[in-house]
Amino acid sequence: MTQNFRTIQPVSHEIKSLKLVEPEHFLLNNGVPVYAINTGSEDIIKLDLVFDAGSIYQSQPLVAALSNKCLQEGTTNYSSKEIANRVDYFGAFLRQATSKDDARISLYCLSKHLDDLLPLLSEVAFQPIFPAGEVSTIIAKSKHEFLVNMQKVKFIARLRFNSLIFGNDHPYGTSSKAEDFDKLDSEKLIHFHKEFYLRKPYKIFVSGKLPKNIREKLDNYFGQYQIKRNGAPFGVSEINPSPQHEHFIKKDDSLQCALRIGKLLFNKHHPDFIKMQVVNTILGGYFGSRLMTNIREDKGYTYGIGSIVTSLQHSGVFTISSEVGTDVKQKALDEIFIEIEKLRTNLVPEEELMLVKNYLLGVFLRSADGPFALSELVKSVVDYNFNLDYYDRFLETVKNTTAKEIKDLAVKYLDPGSMITLVVGE
Repeated sequence: MTQNFRTIQPVSHEIKSLKLVEPEHFLLNNGVPVYAINTGSEDIIKLDLVFDAGSIYQSQPLVAALSNKCLQEGTTNYSSKEIANRVDYFGAFLRQATSKDDARISLYCLSKHLDDLLPLLSEVAFQPIFPAGEVSTIIAKSKHEFLVNMQKVKFIARLRFNSLIFGNDHPYGTSSKAEDFDKLDSEKLIHFHKEFYLRKPYKIFVSGKLPKNIREKLDNYFGQYQIKRNGAPFGVSEINPSPQHEHFIKKDDSLQCALRIGKLLFNKHHPDFIKMQVVNTILGGYFGSRLMTNIREDKGYTYGIGSIVTSLQHSGVFTISSEVGTDVKQKALDEIFIEIEKLRTNLVPEEELMLVKNYLLGVFLRSADGPFALSELVKSVVDYNFNLDYYDRFLETVKNTTAKEIKDLAVKYLDPGSMITLVVGE
């Protein structure tokens, strides 16, 4: 078999501007906002119901996640088995997800089956009955999974790190314990659902090849539920990071140590957020980053290491995470801080900076490929009351960020003395 290899690289073009498909924005009869993206070459649809029902709203640990997880366990007219069979019959996919800020119910289906599945989706979202037997089974299974995960150093580190960054009393910092599962029951899930799914405003994002009467269809099944809009505004408690900067949690017989290093930062509303994405990518935000090159490729201390700047509704976090051998944990920590200090001391070489900029622009283009991806981009700006022109600003900011700005931002925000370090392991 003859193989032909390229001898000349393909021509590359600078991304000068971006034209995203603008969503159609309208309100249902009950005032629920809909963002509809009617595009794509395949006859498929994704429909997301997004509720302000994330873990930040719960009064006790796990209630938000379990309420969302148990939505398919039975409704007024369908048993859990009937729901699963009906979704399978139409070749569809129905899933739920809960984050710190929101909870989501997502339907994926062929366009021609939307009419058959909208009644089911409406029931799952607004008429779940949380049958006690099924709920107890889900809680028991979730507790078992939790206990298994608690044997993993990276799971322990993730839970504890949030508490260190935000404080134990802040909703973002609350961590679960095994006994928290025993405090849950069907009635508590019903109460949470009633308060945050039935009585609070929510959003609908629908994308794909949409029927012309999509607004009428959505009104029939989602515009009938009246939303309670009064009441006290939601507020969160004060963030109180740990005053102690170095923490160690002993986990006997562990072959690896989990490392977490980071600090409070800011979210997308901050003027430096986009530029910090460039800084973060250079440090640990992609496979060719400085942390990966040093600690994985050069030193061989880990299989993977990375950093991320996370935007939340009420805050933001910078985090470096890795798992390393117990015998090299201190060496790995030393090298991490060496790389941070290099970023704070020296200008990034122009070749490296251009590579990172092109990487970020390429990742963004990939994230805008297809109607479902566009829907996620729309949601990401709607969450912060932005328009799609945010992405034009993103592109321009990435392209125009200078080496000096990167150094100045690293000096301003990546002071090792301001960071919390957590090690979990032997």
